[in-house]
Amino acid sequence: MTEEKEIMLLIDGNSIINRAFFALPPMDNGEGLQTNAVYGFLTMMFKMIKTYKPTYISVAFDLKAPTFRHEAYKDYKAGRKKMPDELAMQMQPLKEILDSMNINRLEKEGYEADDILGTVSLDAENQGCKVYVVTGDKDAIQLASDQTTILITKKGIAEVEEYDREGVIERYNLTPDQFIDLKGLMGDKSDNIPGIPGIGEKTGIKLLTQYGSVENLLEHTSELKGAQKVKVEENKDLAIMSKDLATIHRSVELDYKIDDMKFGDYKTENVIKEFQFLKFNSLISRLSEISDEVEEKQDIEIFELDNIEDFKKTVIDKSQLCIKIFEHEGNILNKKIYRTYLSVDGEKIYYLNGDDISKVFDLIENDDIEKIGYELKSEYIALRPYGVEIKNMGFDISIAEYIIDSKTATSYEHSTISNKYVYKNVMSKEELLGKGAKAVTYADVEIEKLDEYAYGIISTVFATTEKMRDIIKEDNMEMLFYDVEMPLVEVLGDLEYTGICVNENIIGELDLEFEGIIKETEKKIFEISGEEFNINSPKQLGVILFEKLELPVVKKTKTGYSTNAEVLEKLRDKSPIIDLISEYRSVVKLKSTYIDGINALVNDIDGRIHSSFNQTITTTGRISSTDPNMQNIPVKTQMGREIRKVFVSEKGKKLVDADYSQVELRVLAHMSGDENMIEAFRSGEDIHKKTASQVFNVAFDDVTTELRSAAKAVNFGIIYGKSDFGLAQDLDISQKRAKEYISSYFEKYPKIKGFMDDIVHSAEEKGYSTTIFNRRRYIPEIKSSNFIEKNRGKRAAMNAPIQGSAADIIKIAMVNVYNRIKEEGLKSKLILQVHDELIVEATDDEIDIVSDLLRVEMENAVNLNVDLDVDLNVGDSWYETK
Repeated sequence: MTEEKEIMLLIDGNSIINRAFFALPPMDNGEGLQTNAVYGFLTMMFKMIKTYKPTYISVAFDLKAPTFRHEAYKDYKAGRKKMPDELAMQMQPLKEILDSMNINRLEKEGYEADDILGTVSLDAENQGCKVYVVTGDKDAIQLASDQTTILITKKGIAEVEEYDREGVIERYNLTPDQFIDLKGLMGDKSDNIPGIPGIGEKTGIKLLTQYGSVENLLEHTSELKGAQKVKVEENKDLAIMSKDLATIHRSVELDYKIDDMKFGDYKTENVIKEFQFLKFNSLISRLSEISDEVEEKQDIEIFELDNIEDFKKTVIDKSQLCIKIFEHEGNILNKKIYRTYLSVDGEKIYYLNGDDISKVFDLIENDDIEKIGYELKSEYIALRPYGVEIKNMGFDISIAEYIIDSKTATSYEHSTISNKYVYKNVMSKEELLGKGAKAVTYADVEIEKLDEYAYGIISTVFATTEKMRDIIKEDNMEMLFYDVEMPLVEVLGDLEYTGICVNENIIGELDLEFEGIIKETEKKIFEISGEEFNINSPKQLGVILFEKLELPVVKKTKTGYSTNAEVLEKLRDKSPIIDLISEYRSVVKLKSTYIDGINALVNDIDGRIHSSFNQTITTTGRISSTDPNMQNIPVKTQMGREIRKVFVSEKGKKLVDADYSQVELRVLAHMSGDENMIEAFRSGEDIHKKTASQVFNVAFDDVTTELRSAAKAVNFGIIYGKSDFGLAQDLDISQKRAKEYISSYFEKYPKIKGFMDDIVHSAEEKGYSTTIFNRRRYIPEIKSSNFIEKNRGKRAAMNAPIQGSAADIIKIAMVNVYNRIKEEGLKSKLILQVHDELIVEATDDEIDIVSDLLRVEMENAVNLNVDLDVDLNVGDSWYETK
C-alpha cells in the first residue's frame, strides 16, 4: 500500500436497489423490462465514484437461502413483504451491468450482505485502505471507525449522510460498537428483531450512556425502577438474542482478493451495449466522468466556403446537404443570419458568415437535394426574411427521435441523441449559451465555441440518420415520418412566420372591461369580508375565510390554510364570497395571461402574433404552442370566448374556420369496429343524443338537454379511460349511478369494451400503445405494482390510440391543405391549428375556393369506417367563426 490511502467503496446491493425502486417512478426499456431500480442504483453508484474516487469497488448481495439468523430465530424478518416482481426482474440486469464494468460482486449462502460488507471492510482497513460503505440500512453504522465511513442514503438515493466513528458519537452519543447494543434494546421492526418491548431509541441511548452495554445493563437491573425494571428483567433473553441478531459478522469465509476489486479495468463498449439495451442514454455520457479513459479532444476543422462551385458540384452529386444556421437576435420578420454551417458528409464542415449564405440559395431551393439536419424548422424560419424557402427537408433527427420514442421532452436535444446512438458527448445548447437570465446569444459566444457546437450537431446528424431511418422502417412508421411529420416542419414554420393578425383596439377595450370586472368583484368580496385584503395572497385569504368568516377548514398546508380551487369548490354553498373569489381569480388569470400577455407579443412590424408551434412536446402526437399558447385560449366561459375577438383577419380578408366534428369518437368507432356506434354516425344522428337514448333507455326524441350532456360526459369519459369515480365527479352523481352508466354504455356498444380491454392488454405486454398510423406512445407505468400508477398507465393506454390518431389526422389535413393552397397559387394562408381546428386567412375573392378546399381536404384526410365531418364558418374574427 502507498502512503496515501487507497479508497475502497463497498455497496449494499439489495438495500440500494430496493431504495431506488421505491424512490423512482416506473421506467422500462420498451421491451417490457422494468428499469427504474437499476437506473437509480447506477445513478447513485456513479455519484459515489465521482465523489470518493475509489481504487476498489465491491457490491454485496443477499441470497434467497436462509441465514444463520433465521436458524437462531425463526421469526427473523417474518412479515417482510415479498420482493415485487417488477423489482425482482431487475436484479439480474443489474448484476450483468456490474459484470460488464468488471465490478466485483460478493454473495454467500447463510450470510447477509451486511456480513460480507463487515468482513471486507475490516480486511480493507487492515490493509490500510480508507473504506466507504453505502447502504440504506442503519445497522451498518456499527462498522464505522476512523478508517471506515458509513454512507446512509436519504431522500430516496440522491443524498447520503456520512458516519465515521466521531460522526456516530456526535449523532447518537454512542460508539459504533454500542450501536449494536442499541439495536438489542430497541429492536428493529424492518427485520422483526424484537428488542425489549417499550424501549425506543431515546430510552435505549439513555440506558447505554449509563451502563455501556446490554450485558452490563442486565447485570444492574436492580438499579432500575418501576415498569422499566419489570420490562428489562422479563425480557433479558430477548435483549441478548436481539443483540446477537443485530451484530454484523466480520469473519465470513469469502473467496476473494482485494486486488480483484480494483476498479477501472473494463471495456466501455461492453457497458454501452448494456446501457443501450436498457435505454439508459443519459448514463452513457456519464461513463466518461468515472472512467480513467480520457476522451481525446478531436481537432475540429471548420473551413470557410470559398470554392463555391466545387462545393455545389459535390452537393448535387451526393443529392444531400446538412445545414445549420445561427441568427442574430431580432424580429422574426427581419432577423439576420449570423453564421451558417454546411456539410455533405459530416467530416468536412464549411461556414459562411452573415449574408454570404446567398451564395448557396440555389442549393437550398433545389428540390432534388435532400436537406438533413437538426430542428430544421429554425432553418426554414431563418431563411424566410431573405425570401428563400428550404425545399425537400427530408430528415430531421429531432423529429425522428420524437416518433421513435416520445417518452421525455429532453430526448430530442442533439446531445442526448448523440449519447443514445453514437455514445459520444457533444456540447449541448445550455453548455454553449447558459440558461435563464444569464443566457447569452449565439453572436456573444467565442467563434471557436460556436464551431464546436455546430460540429457536434452536424456530426450527430450524419452519425444517426441512417440508424434512425432503419428504426423508423422496422417500426413501420415510414408513412408517419416521411408523409406527415417531415412535411409538417415546413407547415409549422410557415404558420410561425405568417402569424395571425390581432386588433389592438379590442385588446384595449377588453383590458378596460376586465379591469372593471376585477374591481367590481373585488369590491363585493371586501363588502362580505368586512375589510380589504390581498385576494391573491392565499395566507390572507385563508385568514378571512377560516378565521373571520369561520368557514369549515377543508385542508391545511405547512404555511396555513389551503385555498385552492378544489377547496373552494367544496365551500361553494357555505358563503357567496366563494363564487366571487373564483370569478375574481378567473378574470385576473384571463387578463394577465391573455390580454396583457398577447399585448406584449404583438409584432411591431406587422401587428400580428407569431406563436411558436412545437412538434416534439406532447407524448400523444398533438401539436402545442407557446408565446402565446393558442391551444389554451378559453372557450368554456363567455369572458374566455371574448378573447377570440382579439384575433382577426386583415382588411380585404376573412377567417375561414374548419373544425372536425367529434373526431375522437369517430376514431373510436373506426378502431373498435362497433356496429352500433358506426351506424349512429352513418345515419347522421347526434351521437351524444343517440348515446343518451341507448344508455338511459329513453326514446331518441325524448332525450333532454341534461341527458345529452350526461351521455356526452360518458362518451368522452370512455375515451379518456375514466373510472366510475371520475365520471361521478364530472356529473355530480353517485359512484354507483356512474358505474351503472358505464355498464349500460358497454352493453349498448359491446365492441368498445373489447377494444379497450385489448389495447390495455397489448400495452401491458409491449409497453406501448399505437395509433392507426403506428405512432407509439410508451407507457412504462402500466407495468407498475403501484395501483395508482398502474391505473394511470391503463388510462393512458386507452386514450393514446384515440387521441394520437386524431392528432395524426389533423396533421395529415394540415399538410394537405397547405400543399393545395400552394399548388393552386392562392394568396390565402393557413395561419392556425388548434386541437381539431384549422384556420385559413382567405382573401375576399378566394373565400369560396378556400372553404371548398378545407372541407374536401379535411374530410378526405384518411379513410375510416365512418365519415369525417367538418363544421365550417367564416368571419372577420375568430370569435365570429365560432
